[in-house]
Amino acid sequence: MDESFLAALPGEWLDALYRQWQRSADSVPEEWRHFFSGFELGLDSTSGGDGEFDEQAALKLSGVQSLLYRYRSLGHLLACTDPLSPCQLSHPLLELSTFGLDENDLDTSFACRRFLKPRASLREVLETMRETYCREIGVEFMHIQEPDERQWLIDRMEPCRNRPDFSAAEKLHILEKLHQAALFELFLHRRFVGQKRFSLEGGEILIPVLDRIIRRCPDAGVSDVVMGMSHRGRLNVLAHILRKPYEALFAEFKESVSPGFLGDGDVKYHKGHSCDVDLDGHQVHVTVAANPSHLEAVNAMVEGKCRARQDRYGADGPGRVLPVLIHGDAAFAGQGSVMEVLNMSQLAGYGAGGTIHVVLNNQIGFTTLPKDSRSTCYATDVAKMLSCPIFHVQGEAPESALHAVDLAMEYRRTFRRDVVIELICYRRHGHNEGDEPAFTQPIMYQQIAARPPVNRIYATVLAEEAGISPDTLELLERRVNEALESSFKKIPEERTIGFSDRWSTISTVYNAEPVETAVPAEKLVTIARRLAALPSGFIPHAKIGVLIQKRFEAVLKGEGIDWGNAETLAYATLLDQGYSVRISGQDSQRGTFNHRHCVVFDSHDEQSYTPLETVVRDGAGFQAWNSLLSEFGVLAFEYGYSLETPHCLTIWEAQFGDFANGAQVVIDQFIASGESKWNRASGLVMFLPHGYEGQGAEHSSARIERYLQLCASENMVVAFPSTPVQMFHLLRRQMLLSFRKPLVVFTPKSLLRYPSCSSTVAEFCAGTFQTCIVSPGDLYAARQVLFCSGKIYYELEEERLGRGRSDTVIVRIEQLYPLDRAAVQSVIDLCGAGCRLYWVQEEPENMGAWHYMERHFRELSASVGYIGRPADACPAVGSHHIHAEQQAEILNRAFSQQDA
Repeated sequence: MDESFLAALPGEWLDALYRQWQRSADSVPEEWRHFFSGFELGLDSTSGGDGEFDEQAALKLSGVQSLLYRYRSLGHLLACTDPLSPCQLSHPLLELSTFGLDENDLDTSFACRRFLKPRASLREVLETMRETYCREIGVEFMHIQEPDERQWLIDRMEPCRNRPDFSAAEKLHILEKLHQAALFELFLHRRFVGQKRFSLEGGEILIPVLDRIIRRCPDAGVSDVVMGMSHRGRLNVLAHILRKPYEALFAEFKESVSPGFLGDGDVKYHKGHSCDVDLDGHQVHVTVAANPSHLEAVNAMVEGKCRARQDRYGADGPGRVLPVLIHGDAAFAGQGSVMEVLNMSQLAGYGAGGTIHVVLNNQIGFTTLPKDSRSTCYATDVAKMLSCPIFHVQGEAPESALHAVDLAMEYRRTFRRDVVIELICYRRHGHNEGDEPAFTQPIMYQQIAARPPVNRIYATVLAEEAGISPDTLELLERRVNEALESSFKKIPEERTIGFSDRWSTISTVYNAEPVETAVPAEKLVTIARRLAALPSGFIPHAKIGVLIQKRFEAVLKGEGIDWGNAETLAYATLLDQGYSVRISGQDSQRGTFNHRHCVVFDSHDEQSYTPLETVVRDGAGFQAWNSLLSEFGVLAFEYGYSLETPHCLTIWEAQFGDFANGAQVVIDQFIASGESKWNRASGLVMFLPHGYEGQGAEHSSARIERYLQLCASENMVVAFPSTPVQMFHLLRRQMLLSFRKPLVVFTPKSLLRYPSCSSTVAEFCAGTFQTCIVSPGDLYAARQVLFCSGKIYYELEEERLGRGRSDTVIVRIEQLYPLDRAAVQSVIDLCGAGCRLYWVQEEPENMGAWHYMERHFRELSASVGYIGRPADACPAVGSHHIHAEQQAEILNRAFSQQDA
């Protein structure tokens, strides 16, 4: 216990508790039992020859215990971890005088609690603490709230004083990895002058660290490692961890090879790679995920990929699949998405069994120094939210770095929690090879220029301290250089990228042919009956019990199937066919608008029950997760999950469609363009609630225009289904298609319970998703045709019926992209000469689908007018009254057009 804590306690209370412990030790809390036991152990040191209590000796004993605690808590402040700064030799909070001790006490023996031995001299205690926590590894771990975890770390650090003992062969392997990292960068610098490569120089220690993580996998039971990182050092990691052949990398510098697939491709320092590493018969599959320039954006995607593999492996999945994320110091402290990913760590729906975070601290972000880029002592302080250990390691101390890796791997295996390893190094060049860092940090870069690279430093250490001969060291370096030179002239082997393993049966080509998605009525009734059956004794909320029965009765009657029922039947029929379903988002179990209820709760004990689990077949599974309050992180996670699961309907649902703009980086850089850049297909589904009901700017529009602007080359599907059965067929089609594309679905709000928005069983039993729906009517005789999409159809149809306008035909565009131009063309061709065509939408003119559709109409040589809100800076008004006026004006204009 800390001395300040004890000093704050009332003396009478403490004395009474001590007397109580003397009478009956078990009658006081465990922590006080340990304290009083240690106190009495120290009586020999705190009493005179006559056995009387010596207050001064007791205070010194308490000071020793406080010193132990303080060094474990703050020893990292004295750790010598910055290669560019002199080591700090003292700190006022760690001075002996702070604890009521002085040099005269160094050889005094004290009773010690939670130390290596029950009694030790102050000198031994001090040496142990300083060597463990104040050398090349600074450790932050006393913020961990679980005492057992703290003690576990103490027991593994203090006995060896955080000084690893590597064999000569292991040390030579470390040097080889350092040579590979350093000489590779020098080779690229000579051979490809001026080309960007985002050099690892100054941070070469990363390569032996990652190599150690891979080599520790067999002992940790890990079979898969999935890594995420940005551009800095990526080529080095691809070459020396992912084993991408040198000649393949050199060919990318020469631009002498194609991307290996049909698409746009990407720059070489964004590409992913995978390989199998054989470690004495133990296969480890290692992947580094492709990523965009947006720092830290890849993190949640990696977590999603890992979680998907873990789910596939079953109960031992979290142990078998290891996420490794490599961060920059400025990005780790600066990007809010880092916190979102950390927050997923221990959540049931998003945890991945613990992640190893490696922070490559260059001590600069482009040209910005730490004092201008963070408000915290360390770049890693945000990670303290997880109560996980953080190791700060000197970037020129490779053996200490590997010791930290060993601790991290063992901790992760034991506790299934995240660990952070910060490698404090520097960046030898500017942000890229064309940048001059001395413009803004002249003194820092004078220091860096004067420092030898870490491979030279470590080679000198091995020669002088480990006694390794110069010939052995020279041979090792020569082999690395020869491998680089010999590969420069090689022609790389062609390599197929993507669509392998679980994706091998998935077509790479988009196909617009209809897919049969109908389900027999008998099957629907059977499934509906199983969904309606609750476990014995399970009592749901009364309204939910009624809802469940109404859904079943609708299927039995063959009519009145609403949106929530149709959606549930889509999931159920897919599960029955062996396809898995995973849906996640804020409130996804119930549904933001109270329509889904795929997980129900007992009113008495809050036990949950998931009816859809009763229809699962052939190893499929159903998951519905209420997510953390995040868009960026959760959408990226689900995208990563979808990359690993072509036969799982993976859905992310926005609370409101407009909220997806918090994840715009994920939408732009991964979902819309990932296949074109990296040949990585995804069948991810996005549910984006959309519709104008007078709820204001942020609760009306899902920004249809933004998604349509991203559409090209059949990169994704954008749909706006208007009926429950259309939703049913659309979701089933997503799994039954021969290919996989992201599916953006604009989903309803008010239509969820709109009386006329229902479907019949007959519609489920026949046909497929209709890309375009033409309402009944004679197109040739029509005076006008109104094209629209979504909820506005119901308002137009009611207005048409109310006005008796049989001369108007309404056409619903259910799939906006890829647009079924043949269907649209057929409507136009059937129209009479005097028929006028309009596009009607709720959104302002500069939003919604109008400009997208107008271009297509123009290409089809059709003259189409616009009816909708005027252009606006805001998607919707805040006043419900004004909204109603605007909506009425749209309907009035739609049916008040005069003949030309």
